Amino acid sequence: MRRQFLATASAATAAATALSAGATGRNTLPLDAPLSVARVGLRSPDAEALAGWYQEVLGLERLGSDGPVIRLGAGGQVLLEITGDSALRRPFPSWAGLYHTAFLLPERPFLGQWLRQAMERQVPMQGAADHRVSEALYLADPEGNGVEIYADRPQDGWTWTRGQVSMGSDRLDLRGLMAEAPALPAGGFRAPAGTMVGHVHLQVGDALAAAAWWHDELGFDLVRGSREANFLSTGGYHHHIAVNQWNSRGAAPMQEGYAGLHHVTLRARDGATRRVTQDPWGIEVRIEA
Repeated sequence: MRRQFLATASAATAAATALSAGATGRNTLPLDAPLSVARVGLRSPDAEALAGWYQEVLGLERLGSDGPVIRLGAGGQVLLEITGDSALRRPFPSWAGLYHTAFLLPERPFLGQWLRQAMERQVPMQGAADHRVSEALYLADPEGNGVEIYADRPQDGWTWTRGQVSMGSDRLDLRGLMAEAPALPAGGFRAPAGTMVGHVHLQVGDALAAAAWWHDELGFDLVRGSREANFLSTGGYHHHIAVNQWNSRGAAPMQEGYAGLHHVTLRARDGATRRVTQDPWGIEVRIEA
């Protein structure tokens, strides 16, 4: 959804009590759904450099590699796969593909902790918003792939009306967020166990047609929609998938030979047979048990 640009905020806030390894209240709703996002695959002309950025800036850990593929994640779970190919070219911003990968932190204080580090290190930010169902910060990796890092608000505070969830882009309380943040560890922020890809936001040539595909082909529910952008989920989450045409109206299918989004892998809770399909813009969707 459209982003409220990040205002300057003071980094002078009191440190909160460090989070314990057994902290309660962690959000599992995205994974409890019939279909959820397991991980995202990117293509890069310099996979090592890009992986280094995700490790340094987002605190993901390197979990292994296989040929040209580098796997990153948190708590032993792979969240991001980067496939390297030096011949890849950078796609145009108006093409179909990735709008952002949204990394969901298990608790709000972790989001404040990440923000504290981002401000101390002067990480370039693109925006921040209180979406009513979540609090989110936005940036982009060095190759232009959008990134969201967020924490969900308690589910009992979400407002649903006839199957539609109330979301917006309100001003984010940055001071309040940082006030809850524990002190950074000596090695800097590390994505905690329980971090997941909460949702993926895609840009497509036709947001209505894309929403229809996700509903008809994979059974996702439309939980908030318009001509320009649509949000879909399973199991009552606010959204696992979003599609928009803000920058890409009329875009053609993705082309080979370009960096950016390679695939989105979904996890089927019922152990469905592995399957690979493509949306109308050539975005590869993999389903695994």
